[in-house]
Amino acid sequence: MANADQGLRAEGADPSQVISLEHAERRLENLLELHSISKSFAGVRALSNVGFDLRTGEVHALIGENGAGKSTLIKIITGAHAPDGGTIAFAGKTIEKMDPNLSRSLGIAAIYQQPALFPELSVAENIALRLERGRAWRILRWKERRQNATALLARVGANISPDARVRSLTMPQQQLVEIAAAIGSNAKVLILDEPTASLSDREVENLFRVIDELRGRGVGMIYISHRLEELPRVADRVTVLRDGNRIATRCMLDVDRAELIRLMVGREMSAVFPKVQVPIGETALEVRNLSCAVAGVSDVSLSFRAGEILGLAGLVGAGRTELARTLFGLTPADEGQILLHGKPVKIDSPSRAVSLGLAYVPEDRRRHGLILEMSVAANVTLAVLRQIAHGGWLDFSRQRRIADEFISKFAIKTPSSSVPAGNLSGGNQQKVALARWLATEPRVLILDEPTQGVDVGAKAEIHRLMGQLAANGLAIIMISSELPEILGMSDRIAVMHAGRLLGMLDRAAATQERILEMALGHGPGEQVAAGSGAVMA
Repeated sequence: MANADQGLRAEGADPSQVISLEHAERRLENLLELHSISKSFAGVRALSNVGFDLRTGEVHALIGENGAGKSTLIKIITGAHAPDGGTIAFAGKTIEKMDPNLSRSLGIAAIYQQPALFPELSVAENIALRLERGRAWRILRWKERRQNATALLARVGANISPDARVRSLTMPQQQLVEIAAAIGSNAKVLILDEPTASLSDREVENLFRVIDELRGRGVGMIYISHRLEELPRVADRVTVLRDGNRIATRCMLDVDRAELIRLMVGREMSAVFPKVQVPIGETALEVRNLSCAVAGVSDVSLSFRAGEILGLAGLVGAGRTELARTLFGLTPADEGQILLHGKPVKIDSPSRAVSLGLAYVPEDRRRHGLILEMSVAANVTLAVLRQIAHGGWLDFSRQRRIADEFISKFAIKTPSSSVPAGNLSGGNQQKVALARWLATEPRVLILDEPTQGVDVGAKAEIHRLMGQLAANGLAIIMISSELPEILGMSDRIAVMHAGRLLGMLDRAAATQERILEMALGHGPGEQVAAGSGAVMA
């Protein structure tokens, strides 16, 4: 946290970014204190003597790799889990036993990456459920509910109708509804878990504006994010967890991204994108003038080869995922041609795609990539059930052997293959989703946002794994919204805009500015020949 002296207004400084001396002094008050918190699950230590504190009007970032203990600590603060040891104090008073009701009554509110709203209810009803107290039998003032919801939504800059059903809202809109409800409840402590994961740049700036407003009102905020580049803008202090231990608590002014990564992973990480040059083989997949009206894909021609990682870049809505779904037969093409290893094929269903040697790891692993209630072993072998079932009976010992092989090969952190996949961290869930499709022994692998929502350590592991797969001759399409990932891992980069392939860039010729220019539709009007490495002109 900045010293109080830094709160003095500097000449020419942006008033919204200047912390007043009075505000800085207010922050000296500890709003929330945790001392020596420990927690274990089934003999596995999740937290070990962890200390953490939050001051009034402060944004305290909490970071660490997936599985470091962040979620467990948050659940202890909100009363969802009881610690095995340690103490919790709020506003200087020790809490004997924290539970969800007590946590809410103290003014602690949590906004998770996956919003916890009722999809069939309106926005106004969802906000009212968070705010209204009283007996079950009482007069409901619908007009006041809508007016209150409208005012709260306006405060967070959300142009959302209070009468809209939550199921009709996008993920960013749902997050804003939860923030509006938290503001309405006069929360004293606000926990933000990956709040910008699905927000556009404009929505992120709006969220930061709301955070600044809450900070000025004395609300203490715990900010969890894998996006380390955001922290200097939003956080005052940062605490790093690793393997259930508190490694360090630092003032944000005193650390940079490289230091935070070192603290998180316990070693220097100069290469988050460990790209390895491997021999490039024959053309694995080629598409010629491919179109799908349902998916919005139009006249796409490209090819890529064994051992190559082809990055697929573009803005949200550019048609990247839609092209992947068309290639995998989820939305079959209605025009054009697909060739696998030089032979024309028709892919009209996912089962046909798998039989031809294609695999597709989708963007949303929680909805489409995994069945979280099922075991790791069951998830890993979902795509090869016919190979491990005989006469209608599943060979459980073979299922475990296959799963254990991938657990060892991919360094998946899990107590055993029988643990539900939902118990694993995000990075390990992503590895399980990848193992599921690699069990089919594909020759072409489509990865849609392979490192979305995972920390830098897990990201580096997944990138190393991709390099190994490419070295083994696998042809990979990688869809990513992160330009550093596209630039760091791709041999060539295809840029899409409005359902069309706008250009192809060699690794050596690609820059963030050039990719963004093309993604915005300002690229060349003429495509290069499919598979050539030339920059389109």
